[in-house]
Amino acid sequence: MRARRTQMTTSLSAADVGDYAAVLCDLDGCLIAEARALPGAEAFAQAAGDRLSIVSNNSADTGATLSRKLGAIGLELAEERIFLAGELAVRTVAAERPGARVLVFAEPPLRHLATDLGLRQADDLAEVVVLGRDTRFTLASLERALRLLDRGAELVLTNPDLFHPNADGRPVPETGSLFAAFRACLPDLPARVFGKPEPFLIEAALRRTGVAEADAVFVGDNADTDGAAAARAGLDFIHLVANGHPTPASDHPDPPASPTEPTPIEVTSC
Repeated sequence: MRARRTQMTTSLSAADVGDYAAVLCDLDGCLIAEARALPGAEAFAQAAGDRLSIVSNNSADTGATLSRKLGAIGLELAEERIFLAGELAVRTVAAERPGARVLVFAEPPLRHLATDLGLRQADDLAEVVVLGRDTRFTLASLERALRLLDRGAELVLTNPDLFHPNADGRPVPETGSLFAAFRACLPDLPARVFGKPEPFLIEAALRRTGVAEADAVFVGDNADTDGAAAARAGLDFIHLVANGHPTPASDHPDPPASPTEPTPIEVTSC
């Protein structure tokens, strides 16, 4: 078995992943920025072929909706090879609590998925509050969620990232920014976290591909999320740095100790 290792690179290279049976790759900042494919992304995806899977903290899309969006910009990836924090969170809640009453703060694809899986949207009686990236989130939304949490509802956090980079490298607020508002009101609020730096997305991808940890590599642009998730899952890590400068370490709250499966855990505020 090959020892886990980390290497740094300033550009995607098929040569770096040639020896691996599975190539797991972050999305924003690695393959795309906003709705544009980054230089070299299409060639890298073609070279990796069926070995490539997307493993992303995206909490706005499902695999199906993201596959269509990527296809439109020249990145052909089947939805079965796309693993997203928001989708994993919703599917896990539906599997563990069939028919549960939920309040989902997210974009339409995730809200529709929750309904399709039999979860019941219940703004005032929800047992679970799912927090994803929601561009319509307001102070009224926050107040409604806090009221439910005070009554004992569980908070599910799709991912803790504070931002992701746009095409110019500027920060676009992410789910963690909304969670910071929750923690501003309830500093000790616990949350169940599904996205990186937890290893659950990587583990789901490996189960789907049937590839062992020693034969897989993770490619990401953030050592604190991508690199930590790779380490926790036992994978080699290729750290893609823009212009030779690593992503700032402050793009997500400090992660908690990793549990063996998604369980209620504390997330420290940023």
